[in-house]
Amino acid sequence: MKIDSIDVETAITNARQLIEKEVGLSPALRSALEILLLLVTLLMHRFGLNSSNSSKPPASDPNRKKKSRARSNKPTGGQKGHIGTTLVKVDDPDEVEFIKIDRRTIPAGNYTVDGYESRQVFDIDIRRVVLEYRAQRLINEQGQRFVASFPEDVTKSVQYGKQLKAHAVYLSQYQLLPYLRIKEYFADQLQVPLSEGSLINFNQQAFENLATFESICKQRLAEASVVHADETGININGSKRWLHCASNALWTHYFPHAKRGKEAMDAIGILPHFHGTLCHDHWKPYYKYTFTHALCNAHHLRELTCAWEQDGQRWAKKMEILLLKINQVVDDAGGKLETKKALHYRRRYRNLLQKAQTQCPPPVSPPGKPKRGRLKRSKSRNLLERLINYEDDVLRFMTDIDVPFTNNRGENDIRMTKVQQKISGCFRSEQGALTFCRTRGYLSTCRKHHVSASEALTLIFNGQLPEFTQ
Repeated sequence: MKIDSIDVETAITNARQLIEKEVGLSPALRSALEILLLLVTLLMHRFGLNSSNSSKPPASDPNRKKKSRARSNKPTGGQKGHIGTTLVKVDDPDEVEFIKIDRRTIPAGNYTVDGYESRQVFDIDIRRVVLEYRAQRLINEQGQRFVASFPEDVTKSVQYGKQLKAHAVYLSQYQLLPYLRIKEYFADQLQVPLSEGSLINFNQQAFENLATFESICKQRLAEASVVHADETGININGSKRWLHCASNALWTHYFPHAKRGKEAMDAIGILPHFHGTLCHDHWKPYYKYTFTHALCNAHHLRELTCAWEQDGQRWAKKMEILLLKINQVVDDAGGKLETKKALHYRRRYRNLLQKAQTQCPPPVSPPGKPKRGRLKRSKSRNLLERLINYEDDVLRFMTDIDVPFTNNRGENDIRMTKVQQKISGCFRSEQGALTFCRTRGYLSTCRKHHVSASEALTLIFNGQLPEFTQ
């Protein structure tokens, strides 16, 4: 690796050789120099990590190289068939205002009405709506009083309506606004006083009303042919926890847990009943289940880039090019290769990895007393062994039309939870995390079925579920 035209790896190698040749060094000084060289090596590798060759997120990589878009022959602006957002006149406007001609501005004469020309202005009216129920009272000859029944859900003299609750939960769980800002919004825009306790109660009510939906979601994911899985760290009142996500093109499920591995997955209850193909990033606990696996090649591409840039592994660059080539060929073929063509690329894959064994050999036990356990391997060697041992899972996208090249679906579905953590810093309680996960999973699923977040929450507070859950 070079830093400011200095080959750091060569300099470290030369320093090690000089230390070995120096006879007069004391054991203490020799050990100290070895530690210093080790620290330099570790810092050098960390210095070279970025979002293109590691799991470092782009948001924390401000100096990343931004690829310029390739020039296209297409004209600028929206392309043919593009669904735009231009305003279109409606047939039933809410209000109509007629404008009469000022006859003083036109020549004198007799005129007849010849219709009208129209222009429409789209605007909004943010206002509070107070609905008062007045239950009739009757008194008979004996003085008995009878009062009409109020609607079943109207239980107090003054209370919040369903639309208001749905809107508050929308701002909190979908737009991720903090409670204080939601309170200010309702006070400033709607003249409605709203406490933090009321907002918590609205979210809790949505959580409870979504219990049936969560059961349906878990069942549909367990029965699916392909599911994407991912997990990320979250902060709950200062404690490290893990948010697990299982999703596909139609369903999304989130769940927070103290553990990251199989104990959490068993508690969630999706993967123990799953029999399809799980796309993931090679987190080992997934392999404790016997279903089919498919590995994320976006992770492989980043690791291959790191092996090439930091360790000088030429085979890694060739493998990166090959995987991208296979992905392009699969896309051109409609998502799946014929058996003969798939075998051709599988052979190229194996041949490349066979040659890589020479450039990146396994570690050898030092002479003398052999070490117990598995010998330490470099990152490049670990990657090479994974590509060899999990060949079928790496290349599954090549022969299964339902399996994608990457686990981007899972990573995209989990991304908004990281946004929430950046905004709020943490969840205040376990219940707050559970409420967020269940509500957010419901809203994500509804969007995948083309149901807006506002409509989805209105249904929940009306005690209903969307039609796609039936």
